[in-house]
Amino acid sequence: MDDNEQLWRKRFLGYMGARLAGLIVFFLGIAIAYTDLLREGGWPQVGAIVAILGAIDTLFLPRVIKKRWDRKDSEGR
Repeated sequence: MDDNEQLWRKRFLGYMGARLAGLIVFFLGIAIAYTDLLREGGWPQVGAIVAILGAIDTLFLPRVIKKRWDRKDSEGR
């Protein structure tokens, strides 16, 4: 496996890891809102905030990572 392929494999795993982390936070927020995870009867206000943050991470964090990689690649040339 050459260095370029290894770099892209590492970037792909990072990109997917960022999306997966956002989804995990989103579902954690849903669990906080509707289950007895933090307090009995759920905690909808806190759960909603955590779920929104998870959704934002899922949508925007991979884009930020890609912009950083693009900037790094353009500086390297």
